Amino acid sequence: MSRTLTAQSIRLTYYSANGLFTLATSIIWGVNTLFLMSAGLDIFEVMIVNSAFTVGQLVFEVPTGVIADTVGRKVSFMMASVTLALSTLLYVGAEQYGWGIGWFIVASLMIGLGFTFQTGAVDAWLVDSLDHVGYTEPMDGVFAKGGVVFGVAMLAGTLSGGFLGQIDLAYPYYVRAVVLIACLFYSAAVMHDAGFAARPLIWRRFGVEAKAILRASVRYGWRNPVIRPLLAASLAQGTFFIFGFYSWQRYFLDLLAQELVWVAGVVTAMFSVAGIIGNAVVGKIRRGERGVNAGRLLLLVAAAQAVLAIATGLVGLLWPVDAMGVAPFIIAVTLYLLFGVGMGMAAPVRQAFVNRQIPSAQRATVLSVDSLFADVGASGGQLGLGWVSRSISIPFAWVLGGAMLAGAVPMYSLARRADDRQRARGQASD
Repeated sequence: MSRTLTAQSIRLTYYSANGLFTLATSIIWGVNTLFLMSAGLDIFEVMIVNSAFTVGQLVFEVPTGVIADTVGRKVSFMMASVTLALSTLLYVGAEQYGWGIGWFIVASLMIGLGFTFQTGAVDAWLVDSLDHVGYTEPMDGVFAKGGVVFGVAMLAGTLSGGFLGQIDLAYPYYVRAVVLIACLFYSAAVMHDAGFAARPLIWRRFGVEAKAILRASVRYGWRNPVIRPLLAASLAQGTFFIFGFYSWQRYFLDLLAQELVWVAGVVTAMFSVAGIIGNAVVGKIRRGERGVNAGRLLLLVAAAQAVLAIATGLVGLLWPVDAMGVAPFIIAVTLYLLFGVGMGMAAPVRQAFVNRQIPSAQRATVLSVDSLFADVGASGGQLGLGWVSRSISIPFAWVLGGAMLAGAVPMYSLARRADDRQRARGQASD
């Protein structure tokens, strides 16, 4: 089978499988906070449930990394689709039958497990497969196009989820489960591991495999002078990214002073378009001999995002409460969309930047560890900023979260300098 693979077919498989997965998962993204609050949870309890998702990712990143690095990347991706479909149905069942916050937490933990099967595995599958067929072009462009596919799929998913949620907030969850099952069958048919030697996973040796994974993550991750500050940057940015994404749904509708569920879906879709714009812009910025260095670009974007998050929070703090309406809503949305452009610019550059530092056999592991650091930040950030939101206000939590984002700036500076030293010694390329 591997002899029939081409770089084009590999890229198309990556885009289509990832696109279908994103379409499925994103259907609930624009309405999730509203769904949970409709079930009787307050904003802090919403963040407790969401933090269970990131705790699930934190706990399961290494064990699922064992599966990706032994049984194979394709199997790991298929398990992601199955786990997410089942946990999504459990999630909506907790709301439909009034099972309480405990079952929401259990379902959220399972959703975290599902995503750990996907994180790292698909990117590792792409890079290994392209290496297998002798692909030598820069990976930035592949990841940037992947980001565009992600954005388009998210656009379709969040728009449909917003309008389905306007009818019934449970409908997006049922549709998500159905599309995830379709993703399972599609990936089973079109994905084939290449450039990676799968080996059987012996369960009695799972602990040994996990220890080997941890050792590899330390050697190729934490001890790598470029990767180490990037992990710290993931930790700093993780404190706000997920909190910000799920808290704006309540925050922006409060600014608008109207309870319009479909607006949340439209804003989420616009956020995906902002990411697409960022993906498109980054190629032009990075092209040519005078293109911006990867580390420098990541540093500048991190600084801009910290400022934008603080400014978005200040809208709610400084605008008179009795004057809430379209004007503060538009200002806050515009600032947040600019934040999304920055995410679209940084994501493909960061993906390529990290992948170039990691050997093939450990690629899924180190990518999972990078996600693990983001999960640690997200777990603490959602709980801490969620408590601040309930105790003081959501906009104040945004200002505080923006200040936390600024902690990533010096980390990207350290990574850039380390990468410059490695390139000077001929050990890595930009």
